[in-house]
Amino acid sequence: MSRRRIGITLGDPAGIGPEVVAKALKSGQLDRRFEYEIIGNPRTKRRADTADWVVEGAKRCLAGELAGLVTAPIAKELLHRAGYPFVGQTELLAHLSRTKRFAMMLAGGPLRVALVTTHVPLRAVAKLITQRKIIEVVELSHEICLRFGIKHPRIAVAGLNPHAGEGGLLGDEERRIIAPAVKRVARRGICVSGPHSADTLFYRAAHGEFDAVVAMYHDQGLAPFKLIAFDNGVNLTLGLPFVRTSPDHGTAPDIAGKGIARPDGMIAAINMAAKLARGR
Repeated sequence: MSRRRIGITLGDPAGIGPEVVAKALKSGQLDRRFEYEIIGNPRTKRRADTADWVVEGAKRCLAGELAGLVTAPIAKELLHRAGYPFVGQTELLAHLSRTKRFAMMLAGGPLRVALVTTHVPLRAVAKLITQRKIIEVVELSHEICLRFGIKHPRIAVAGLNPHAGEGGLLGDEERRIIAPAVKRVARRGICVSGPHSADTLFYRAAHGEFDAVVAMYHDQGLAPFKLIAFDNGVNLTLGLPFVRTSPDHGTAPDIAGKGIARPDGMIAAINMAAKLARGR
């Protein structure tokens, strides 16, 4: 029986994507139960082609030709330049697979962090937080923890405001939205708690008290995550009908072509895709 195949898009050809993909494939550290196929042409003269490579990979996953998709980083402007009006690859993949219930999670080291809102201005975050979305992200986080082999996942939900609102003195989103959402999802049998003050929550999670954290906005979750797992963090999309991962770093055009980019994140992303694909 032939090994299953995982597709790897090259990312922005003006960034470090092609370099870290090549280094990962030569590293000898990848799961040998899979074959790996590069999707893209590093010599293309049209940077926006990178968006089409992501679309190709997604369609092949949906057709059953690939067991999973690993995407190298791209500049978000390239999606728009290629005619895809989305804020990131996560949203593009959800659109292509007609997935309404999805979320972004970062995993690496001792942390798993899922986001209620992603690439939006900070001033818009409070209006975008809803009970429905919080419940959705908690449930998706619970499901992926089970797939990682955690039998009884413990999910912690962060507050939005300093000190989780300080009883309403520093904001009322915790009382109006977050706490009721936590209670509702807890009644469904999920071990979830919160809202917790974000200034101590990630320390507690990093020391093993929780299996996953649900953060309210991008930097609330990614700043502490990258402090701990900067080199080997993985971005995975929850809720898709296929496996998708990506290294949790950008295109780094300032070091592109210098041969110094580290492949740790790409290696971790490929191996996580293989692990999740095996589980399917």
